[in-house]
Amino acid sequence: MTPIEQPPGCDYTFASSGWLLPAAFLTLGTTMRKKLVTNPAVGLVLLLALAGAPAQSLADDQTDVWAIVEAQWDAEENGDRKWIERMLTDDFVGWNTGTPAPRNKASVQLWDRFSDSIGSMVAHELYPLAIVVSGDVAVAHYLYSSAREDKKKGDVEYVNGRYTDVLVRTPDGWKFIAWHGGGDGDAD
Repeated sequence: MTPIEQPPGCDYTFASSGWLLPAAFLTLGTTMRKKLVTNPAVGLVLLLALAGAPAQSLADDQTDVWAIVEAQWDAEENGDRKWIERMLTDDFVGWNTGTPAPRNKASVQLWDRFSDSIGSMVAHELYPLAIVVSGDVAVAHYLYSSAREDKKKGDVEYVNGRYTDVLVRTPDGWKFIAWHGGGDGDAD
């Protein structure tokens, strides 16, 4: 059989039989390999388990990260005043486009209370673009549309914008450690 060049980091290799197998399969003892290859169902289950586990874990992490991003927006819309304490790390620093400098967790709490005193989010929609997870760090890029109602005037302001959120895995689950973004063309 003619060898086929594989991309760097490929975890598959050709066995002497010509079959393309996970490299981990070839580290099994000869007797075990023969038993697995002679029973195709068992061999297929092993192949799927060895090849699919990392991808499933990554997909689960991406799903979990996106769930936290959505939960943060839902908490703000629902008037939950404790979301900042629950969802931001103690060393959080984020920078909204409409602010003069990055804000730490205490500053986010201060300005969120002020913002809630003059109006509230009445609707939002998120549009995920990309989520990258590397170990215990995740980056989520997304667009958003939101509507905010002024408490005194009753006017509703519509804003479209974008965010990049950085989250870290903690013993309590994923939490925000940083973000950057805001309304497109408007101070948020």
